[in-house]
Amino acid sequence: MSATSSAPSSAAVAPTALHSLPLIARGKVRDLYAVGSDRMLMVASDRLSAFDVVMKAPVPGKGQLLTQMALFWFDKLQGVVPNHLSGEAPESVVAPDEVARVQGRSMLVKRLQPLPCEAVVRAYVAGSGWKEYSARGTVCGQRLPAGLKMTTPLAEPIFTPATKAAVGDHDENISFAQLETLLGAERAAEVRSTAIRIFNAASTYALQRGIVIADTKFEFGLDEHGTLTLMDEVLTPDSSRFWLAQDLAEGRIHGLDKQPLRDWLASTGVTGGAEQAALDLPAHVIEGVHQRYAQAYQLLCVDNAGGTA
Repeated sequence: MSATSSAPSSAAVAPTALHSLPLIARGKVRDLYAVGSDRMLMVASDRLSAFDVVMKAPVPGKGQLLTQMALFWFDKLQGVVPNHLSGEAPESVVAPDEVARVQGRSMLVKRLQPLPCEAVVRAYVAGSGWKEYSARGTVCGQRLPAGLKMTTPLAEPIFTPATKAAVGDHDENISFAQLETLLGAERAAEVRSTAIRIFNAASTYALQRGIVIADTKFEFGLDEHGTLTLMDEVLTPDSSRFWLAQDLAEGRIHGLDKQPLRDWLASTGVTGGAEQAALDLPAHVIEGVHQRYAQAYQLLCVDNAGGTA
């Protein structure tokens, strides 16, 4: 994606439809297609979800922004952790009349055995972590210092795992002991150390670009050799809280992520969950999502000369 791609594309893509590949599943945002028995084509739609509810109106251009940012991070972090990219062009596995549908918004990836958890790392206490901290002084059972504010950095990033919920269900924070039960002690420790290592590497880079990564979630799978491998998406505004560093230094949070949407929904009484019907959003809310996502992409992934950072 070029530096000039801050405006939404004219036509949004909600469900994708490929006739050349069998559909495996539709997630909240991505549609998965089988490519033989060992690969998948992940196509990022422009669907928008919050509180585990998929909104009625898509956000034009969102799928490209998410995909290009994820590809940027997979490339930058490849020396830190293996990732699921196959190294092949997604356009090479679809029919000629489908190339335009997948271009810029898809990844051709290796099939992995996904781990049934989300690896969340926090440098600040926000979101569900803030709710727990405000009530009990803990996050995922970890006792934190008293008197923290949302703008107070933690002494060190903390690992706070969560379950991986099905579409329409809420992810649930769990303790590290519960993760050990889920994965085994050795694998749980590997997931924790790897997630924090990725987070630290990404945070160092992002701060140089004027962004604080307050928290993020990673997903991992195992390849055929049992190697822990980074998968799905990574360090996008859908999966992270990106805060402008200059504002944070002055005690304000300016988020380039999904949190302002969550706040708007909460102000209208939306709590989400499987019982919640799909929602209509005003045009200014949809445009605001795109503008924040595009700004995050521009700051993190585009250099001052207009090329990829």
